[in-house]
Amino acid sequence: MERVLRQVRALHRLEPANADHLAALRVALSVAVPSLLLLAAGRADLIIYAVFGALTGMYGRSEPHQLRLLHQSQAALVLLGGVAVGVLLSVNHLHSWWLVAVEAVLAGAGSVYSDRVGLRPNGPFFGILALGACASVPMAVPWHVALLIAAGSAAFSIAVGFSGWLRRRSWHRGAMRSIPALQAAGRRDVLIHAARYILAVGAAGTAGVLSGSGHPHWAMAAAAVPLAGADLPSSVRRGIHRIVGTFLGLVVTAVVLLPGPWTLAGAFPGQQTVLLALLVILFQFTTELFMTRHYGLAMVSFTPVILLMTQLAAPADPGVLILERAIETLVGALTGIAVVVAVRKSGSRSPAALLGLAPLFRPSRRSRH
Repeated sequence: MERVLRQVRALHRLEPANADHLAALRVALSVAVPSLLLLAAGRADLIIYAVFGALTGMYGRSEPHQLRLLHQSQAALVLLGGVAVGVLLSVNHLHSWWLVAVEAVLAGAGSVYSDRVGLRPNGPFFGILALGACASVPMAVPWHVALLIAAGSAAFSIAVGFSGWLRRRSWHRGAMRSIPALQAAGRRDVLIHAARYILAVGAAGTAGVLSGSGHPHWAMAAAAVPLAGADLPSSVRRGIHRIVGTFLGLVVTAVVLLPGPWTLAGAFPGQQTVLLALLVILFQFTTELFMTRHYGLAMVSFTPVILLMTQLAAPADPGVLILERAIETLVGALTGIAVVVAVRKSGSRSPAALLGLAPLFRPSRRSRH
């Protein structure tokens, strides 16, 4: 019983702060500058590409500047790759089953890449999220313009992350990020981890398509969340945090988007585009503020970021958006948890390991999204 209570208490435990406000400010600035430039140019519909490029700033938050530069460059490949594939699908009107197949395969490939280079946050989550989101909105500009916006935003984000180096100007020749070499068991776990992503993302996307939802990529992204857990309890916690945090975030989104005198849309009827763009920046700041301390709290802010960007890029009935986000998140997170239980890593079959009470292979390789 004590073990069960320990896991329950971990659901609402807030991890210690670690200069989170500095990382949050860097990410908010990386999002704000390109987003405000697009808003000033009257192209708020393109903010979605700028934001996904700017999420490069979420990586390497606690590393020295020199290593953060390398880390964020590695992360930019995942994010820009996701944007590029999503744009390609959108341009060619490849949706539904095409999206599921492509995203599932790239989720597996992204998992291998993430494990090999040691991305933190771990896994291909943000890359597949960018892929699905960009594929789901119609192209309002030539494809290369969207890619340039994302690439420029990523480059600016890397520059912001490296800017603090100007104060110290300390460069260590040959310094590299510490990534342990994989032995045979480690390579097997990397492949199992990738197989989990393919299975979970593919199954959740299939359920999303069969349900008739217009956003099956939300289910696929939610399915990837539990896979970053170091053991079964942490995977389940991440799934629960994803569901509960998303549902609370949808309440915040409803207050912003739904028409009515009690919502921001009703209070500022003629300024909705400006309002949504500014809120994307604000909510991205609060997302990063809690991302490493409590994933559920981070989702309360990140959920509006995704929905507000989507609404700017392709306006739709906000009630339908909110409902579909809730359903797809629930389906996806439960699918991810089920895959974690069904497909286990080496050494994770004992009861102690499943309860998170025994060390697993390289537990430090798993971190929060």
